[in-house]
Amino acid sequence: MPTEQYAYEMSIRETLPLMGVEIVDLPGFSCCGEPLKSINQMLTLHMSARNLSIADREGIDLLVPCPMCHLALSEAKNILDGNGEMKKRINAKLREEGLEYIGKQRLFHIIDLVHDEIGLDTIRERVKKTLPDLNMAAHYGCHILRPSEMGRPVDSENPRKMEAILLSLGVRSEDYAEKLDCCGGPLLPNHPETSLAKTGQKLHAVSEQGFDGMVLACPWCQKMFDSKQTKAAESVGSRAHVPVLYLTQLMGLAFGIDDAKLGLNLNLSPVDDLGLKGEVE
Repeated sequence: MPTEQYAYEMSIRETLPLMGVEIVDLPGFSCCGEPLKSINQMLTLHMSARNLSIADREGIDLLVPCPMCHLALSEAKNILDGNGEMKKRINAKLREEGLEYIGKQRLFHIIDLVHDEIGLDTIRERVKKTLPDLNMAAHYGCHILRPSEMGRPVDSENPRKMEAILLSLGVRSEDYAEKLDCCGGPLLPNHPETSLAKTGQKLHAVSEQGFDGMVLACPWCQKMFDSKQTKAAESVGSRAHVPVLYLTQLMGLAFGIDDAKLGLNLNLSPVDDLGLKGEVE
């Protein structure tokens, strides 16, 4: 998000305050450590715990819009809350910075924050513009779904929260067999061909089933389905012309926010085809 997926952050900062959420930037936050997990699990745990301890110090809950970061922080919280010895070991490291993991903070992703905490009634009250009649494929992404035994923001087998949010905006979202399939993003650094094939397969399925576009809430997935759409389609011998938006972008448009403030111009997929820009009554 801070390096290329600016539209996600822009749309979050525009939409959440309209629903009564105060966004606070906490100094000192760093990477969650998840990209380093296969190299050094303790380093990943330490980095995640460090971010959690900053939230502890400030007495504030955490909004973690990236599912991969959300998983890393959730896993760290799960380990430290259930393993006293590991908690002591990590806190010994954190004390070098004057920090301590306590574990009082709550973790939210965009989907569970909007669906569970803000509520669908509040969303309906904020809708100012009627969107075109659309049928959008909901894509959840792997890290928000699994591992289910640790507790994730949505149901791992039959997630429906995003569809409920879309319906409250006046947008249909029919079910489809490939809904839980991976975007291929985590494979991109080491196996780009396989990664793009996974992306292309899902884009092809969405196109074949007549959806108007895709809606998601993950910067990795947006990177794959939006910016790498052409290459992904070519990798499976297909062509793709699928508009891809962040859930928060679609919410912002329904709330009457100017599309430029939502970063819609930064989307590389054919979002103009949806007829969402400008005045939509």
